[in-house]
Amino acid sequence: MKLARRDILASAGRMAAGFLLALAFWLGFSAPYERVLATAAEAVLRATERPAVTRLLAQDGEILVERSDFPPAASRPGLPAADLHFNLVLLASLYALDRRPWQAGRVAAFLEGCGVLFLIQVVALVFQVRSLYATGLGAWSAEHYGAVARNFWSAGFHFYQIAGRFAAPFAIWWALRRDGEAADGRRGSRRRRRD
Repeated sequence: MKLARRDILASAGRMAAGFLLALAFWLGFSAPYERVLATAAEAVLRATERPAVTRLLAQDGEILVERSDFPPAASRPGLPAADLHFNLVLLASLYALDRRPWQAGRVAAFLEGCGVLFLIQVVALVFQVRSLYATGLGAWSAEHYGAVARNFWSAGFHFYQIAGRFAAPFAIWWALRRDGEAADGRRGSRRRRRD
């Protein structure tokens, strides 16, 4: 019983340390990360537009949506950027639960998880911008987006906001952790066979 309690306390301590380190990193590097995220999502949006008119600018914790066909005097919608990417802190906290988080295989799995999470965040930003286009621009939205498109883009964006941004780090951690455990098991059995 004492061993289990000690393990739980050690795991909680590692998770808290991982959370604090990830939070400090996230706070320090949010602005450049938002620029990379906006650039990647803009590339996806422009690749799917005819003509390509969308520009995304990361500025002051927001992703500003600019279209070349907006009237010059119109205000530019701003989307809260932290809502998209704060889940990186959760992913790092989960990886810190491991007894040996600094082991090479675990670090590689964490970096792979960060890459997968980045792709999910890019897709989420694309859905958020398309949802804005489909539902948030009044008569223009109704003219350019039908009911199916409005529901598709809005449902995708709301799914990420409500469940996806929390579920994605857990799913990534669980999937890559299981892969890492299987790889560790194969390495351990090879070592035992050699001995």
